[in-house]
Amino acid sequence: MWWHYLLVFIGAFLFDVVPFPAPPAFTIMVFLQIVFGLNIWLVIAIGVAGSILGRYVLTLYIPIIAGNIFNPAKNEDVQYLGVIMKTNAWKSQLVIIAYSLLPLPTTPLFVAAGIAKIKPAYIIPAFFIGKFISDTVLVHLGKYGTENAESILLGAISWESISSLAFGLLFISALLFIDWRSLIQKKKFMLNFRIWK
Repeated sequence: MWWHYLLVFIGAFLFDVVPFPAPPAFTIMVFLQIVFGLNIWLVIAIGVAGSILGRYVLTLYIPIIAGNIFNPAKNEDVQYLGVIMKTNAWKSQLVIIAYSLLPLPTTPLFVAAGIAKIKPAYIIPAFFIGKFISDTVLVHLGKYGTENAESILLGAISWESISSLAFGLLFISALLFIDWRSLIQKKKFMLNFRIWK
């Protein structure tokens, strides 16, 4: 049924539009593929499209949220990181692809890009490459595990998912509380917890 694929799109979009580390979008893709017996390649294509739209929307609204909750100095600090990323264009693209291939939440990457006011067109093509490859592998693995659907659902809370969430929160904390200008320009590591308005 066509609406099953619409659920894949909406699920992947919702998992990837939130500004905090959530379960990866491939989990909903695998779940819906197993439950409804969907065509695996359509699930991958539609799910990746939903993820990309979710990340695109995230990069559009996160600067507004950041402008309202963080002080101007913290916003300028993170925007400075965006300038550094743009000056190392090819290296940055390779880092984005590599990061997207890892089983880590990509939310911190897009939160950082959004706050840094990096245009979505700069980050999404590299994200698409990594996301398509990793989701293809993971959804196929999910299909392989169809016989064990119950144990897969029970395994959603595992040390891997908890450590992945912890890593995402650590990444966001580093983004927010490290004084990046001091670190990059003066090679001086400083923490600043006065980032709120």
